[in-house]
Amino acid sequence: MKVKGIRWWMVSLVAAGLIINYLARNTLSVAAPTLMKDLDISTLQYSHIVVAWQLSYAFMQPVAGYLLDAIGTKIGFAAFAVAWSLACAAAAWATGWRSLAFFRGLLGIAEAAGIPAGVKATTEWFPAKERSVAIGWFNIGSSVGALLAPPLVVWALLHGQWQWAFLIVGGLGLAWSAVWMLLYKHPRHQKLLSDVERDYILSGQEAQFTDSSVAKRKWTEMLGSRDFWAIGVPRILSEPAWQTFNAWIPLYMMTERHMNLKDVALFAWMPFLAADIGCVLGGYLSPFFHKYAKVSLFTSRKMVFVFGALCMIAPASVGLVAGPYVAIALLCIGGFAHQTLSGALYAITSDIFGKNEVATATGMGGMAGYLGAAAFTALFGVLVTQVGYSPLFVVLAVFDLIAAVVVCVLARDRDRTPLQHFGAASPAIK
Repeated sequence: MKVKGIRWWMVSLVAAGLIINYLARNTLSVAAPTLMKDLDISTLQYSHIVVAWQLSYAFMQPVAGYLLDAIGTKIGFAAFAVAWSLACAAAAWATGWRSLAFFRGLLGIAEAAGIPAGVKATTEWFPAKERSVAIGWFNIGSSVGALLAPPLVVWALLHGQWQWAFLIVGGLGLAWSAVWMLLYKHPRHQKLLSDVERDYILSGQEAQFTDSSVAKRKWTEMLGSRDFWAIGVPRILSEPAWQTFNAWIPLYMMTERHMNLKDVALFAWMPFLAADIGCVLGGYLSPFFHKYAKVSLFTSRKMVFVFGALCMIAPASVGLVAGPYVAIALLCIGGFAHQTLSGALYAITSDIFGKNEVATATGMGGMAGYLGAAAFTALFGVLVTQVGYSPLFVVLAVFDLIAAVVVCVLARDRDRTPLQHFGAASPAIK
């Protein structure tokens, strides 16, 4: 039996894993007001907890990427998913900010494989011309997880205790790991994949993904290359915005906009729904620009990044509005903007680096981004009590605009065209 369009089922499976990955990390931010009261945690201590996760995640990303390139997507992703599920559940036994920071640090270590695994699976399963679309679809997992966190945590608070939310998410992660091990295979070995679709996937991939003779560079060589800094610097500059949205929006809504717990449940998920739209629309914008702006596929990725960075002007204006609902609308545009440019940067990474490098490169870029986010979060925890949220949202927008300039200047097309050019005849697959 053959399954038509199975590559889209594979990316759906990756997206499901990312949903649980991000649900695990966002559960804390929604539970924070109640949890901080129960465990007597201050705002500064909360920022330390967030930084513990961010630093662990940052330093582990290149290690996770290297392990995924070494042992393969299937085993690697499953092993890390089991680990993050157990670490998430363990947070239910936290007794203070130090123990919670420890458990969140473990979670950061385990969750570091999520995005590198997603990018690697996408490069295995999709031809170059569809890759930005596929990345957009799997990347919605990051915002769907954040979207689902508010109602899940509020339900746990209203029907039991905040600990329930961490236990439920941990259980979901273990269940997904079992499904992943059962269903995922490389397209060369997937028996449910038709020969026509397999040829379509493999013939549309660049030489660095199909040529077994392409050598993998050492990570030190990658770190010193222009290719890495073309993605690393934009990650440093853009990641603080997403981490700020994930960690601080519920607190912002309650402390600055004076919303109650039910209002948070009703509205805190909206920026992440907008982020979902950014993931998907951003994926389709690349082939749209490629076709109608008559630019190369690589240049179209850059154009998507610039578009997303310009949209970040909206959340920078949040301090200029009085109404809480207008503020939420501007933050929604911010969520849309970040995921649009983030997906474009993942696509650029997959264009630049080969099949034995892409997870490592994604992890190294992620490390750079999360180190930048951790530094910003540490400052955020101090400055937010002194200058408020609004100036910090302006800084985030400026960072993204600078990142857009860096991408345009440093990122270069390696001229690695697919074995079969986009305009050439290929098997008709839908």
